[in-house]
Amino acid sequence: MGVYDLIQRRWTVTRNYPVAAHLRWLFFDLRPYLRQYIVEGDLEGKPYSYEARSLVHARALGGEEAHPFGTELDVLQPGYRWANHSIAPAENPEKEPRIEIGNDQCSQHYSASLLNISAMSFGALGSHAIQALNKGAKQGGFFHDTGEGGISPYHLKHGGDLVWEIGSGYFGCRNDDGSFDPELFKEGATREQVRMTEIKLSQGAKPGHGGMLPGAKVTEEIAKTRKVPAHEDCLSPRGHTAFSTPVEMMEFAARMREMSGGKPVGIKLCVGQMHEVFAVMKAMLKTGIHLDFIVVDGAEGGTGAAPLELSNHVGMPLREGLILMRNALVGTGLKDKVRLGSSGKVFSGYGIAENIALGADWCNAARAFMFSIGCIQAQRCHTGTCPTGVTTQDPIRQRALVVDVQAERAARFHKKTLHALADIVAAAGVEHPRDLRPHHISIRDNPTDARSFDAAKAFLQPNELLDAPEDTIYARHWQAADADSFKPRQDLPHPEKESEEA
Repeated sequence: MGVYDLIQRRWTVTRNYPVAAHLRWLFFDLRPYLRQYIVEGDLEGKPYSYEARSLVHARALGGEEAHPFGTELDVLQPGYRWANHSIAPAENPEKEPRIEIGNDQCSQHYSASLLNISAMSFGALGSHAIQALNKGAKQGGFFHDTGEGGISPYHLKHGGDLVWEIGSGYFGCRNDDGSFDPELFKEGATREQVRMTEIKLSQGAKPGHGGMLPGAKVTEEIAKTRKVPAHEDCLSPRGHTAFSTPVEMMEFAARMREMSGGKPVGIKLCVGQMHEVFAVMKAMLKTGIHLDFIVVDGAEGGTGAAPLELSNHVGMPLREGLILMRNALVGTGLKDKVRLGSSGKVFSGYGIAENIALGADWCNAARAFMFSIGCIQAQRCHTGTCPTGVTTQDPIRQRALVVDVQAERAARFHKKTLHALADIVAAAGVEHPRDLRPHHISIRDNPTDARSFDAAKAFLQPNELLDAPEDTIYARHWQAADADSFKPRQDLPHPEKESEEA
């Protein structure tokens, strides 16, 4: 090995340090394990800290979740957030609150839990993980989003409520050329188990980027579910082909609602350019077609694999995206017709409370539910070598995940997290999470100053965008929005006025 290292031309280090340089590679391989189990502090882990993972695991296992000796968080750190409690806490907060989704254009309304399983496809997850999550959803009374990979037999096996996500690849309802197939959609959407359908415009971890499942992972089973050729790369286009304007998107949603038998239809997106959000609002006002719900996915959301630059620097974080979408709906008088969901690193009762206070009606979580069924954040989702069998198609590795056991853990995590939410709601002095408002949450600006969110951010009043858009901080973006195009109007005004108002 020493002789080979001296004469090989590929690696500079081994040419100078034959044999010994291999120790460098050994420690590179061991680095993730050494950091997670020996070096990493309780609050340092990314994307989820050891404390966060431990909380989910404790609730899923039904173990001890009490924390001794006080918080380890630095409460003087800028960005630290907390819930403002009341001297007169509520006596009987709702322990398992629900929200009704569906407006007057929908004939089959759905009563949803305030915590549900976010989109994760069969293919990204293995069959055992899909079964465990769906059986947990059945036991706990919450819904399971299919992800854009279509409805697999494993989603249907245990009878848990489903939200069918339709992405730009139209997997499960596509023609051979990749276009949308209405008949296949109708066949899937009218299943009793499918409670709602969701048009995926983008996701937080990789907005504006089409997904790809390598051909090696496209098994016969996955190919059948997605209606694509087996053993070939499965590509999702960057954008949809069934519509190209906001108005066309509303018309497409109305067709989907009709074909599904009147079930709720909504969209999911990571917020990007602000004028596009307002273009969607204007399209609903122009056509009279109202979405039943909108799910905002934060840029901090997860995925099995994504380009690093997109994960780190593309898309609006959940808090900002959620407030913008809330303001768009409230400011146009549509909030009472369109429910608002949120997704992005939600794992605790406090996280749900904060999102609802800022405008959400419910929350979805993906990685937290993965933790509940055994995920240990090994971060090998993209390699097919998940050590706990969650994100792999390898039957030997999947053997580690026992469906019945992990389903109970997912349901238990859900229940205990909602009970934690109830404690926070009661402390705030209200009976139901829907009564939480921005003033119930505060954020620290610097070590000496903090503000409640209603003082830190702008929250519009009903119809404010319709009555006096020029007086809002969104004036420029509202003026640029066009119901007939996702592109801004040519006469986009200068941001100077907006900057002064902000």
